[in-house]
Amino acid sequence: MRILSIQSAVAYGHVGNSAAVFPLQRLGVEVMPVPTVNFSNHTGYGSWRGPLLSGDDVREIVTGIEERGGLAGVDAVLSGYQGSDSIGDAILDAVARVKHHSPDAIYACDPVLGNAKSGCHVAPEVQNLIRDRVVPQADLITPNQFELGFLTGTSPDTLESTLASVDAARDLGPHSVLVTSVERPEAPEGVMEMLAVTPEGAWLVEKPRLPIKANGSGDVTAALFTAHLRRTGDPAAALGATAASVYELLERTLTSGERELQLVAAQESYVAPQAQFAVRQVR
Repeated sequence: MRILSIQSAVAYGHVGNSAAVFPLQRLGVEVMPVPTVNFSNHTGYGSWRGPLLSGDDVREIVTGIEERGGLAGVDAVLSGYQGSDSIGDAILDAVARVKHHSPDAIYACDPVLGNAKSGCHVAPEVQNLIRDRVVPQADLITPNQFELGFLTGTSPDTLESTLASVDAARDLGPHSVLVTSVERPEAPEGVMEMLAVTPEGAWLVEKPRLPIKANGSGDVTAALFTAHLRRTGDPAAALGATAASVYELLERTLTSGERELQLVAAQESYVAPQAQFAVRQVR
């Protein structure tokens, strides 16, 4: 399996490609990481150093890969945070080039916009970019529940309303949606749920809620689900494996007392997680 992953890169810590690449590699995926930024650390620290790449920079890197024949045999293009129209255009251009060389490839987009606690934290131009131009070109999107509502102009807060919001998102273009965090009043206390919807149906998994919010966990989630879904074609299996791996990663990070994801220490959890969570079909 081969994935072209166009995301941010940091030297210290794990977000973007610095979170997604290693777990994919441990699964045996050949990853071609293309940076959109090359920062010292993620922006959650309040200060950072290093350059932003332009859309032209991204195009140049992808062109070089294409010249080596590297866009043939690609299974997926993966993208995360998109900081500008320029980067968004370059990613969409890369998707078109990949699909020219690899017609069966999918575009998996994590539409990073914000969360329920802090709201939308990207510029209006990026909001419009993702909603109006990027998501319609995606085959798979991996929003959290807030982002799902933002993209569709809905307010998902129950399982039924979340499923309706997913249907609205799929009407925009993507055939598959992973909702990475479902919050609903009827859910059991102390659990976190994820919902996967594909043309074959809809599946829900619940796992214990851990008292931790770690930057980069969404990037790992999107990467693992994309790889598992492409490899197996089984949404329920992909959902269960992703939930188990990410839970063990967060559990190890919490136990460590460290702020950054314990990505290397948890490496066996990507290949053979010990946790098992029931996945049930809800439609």
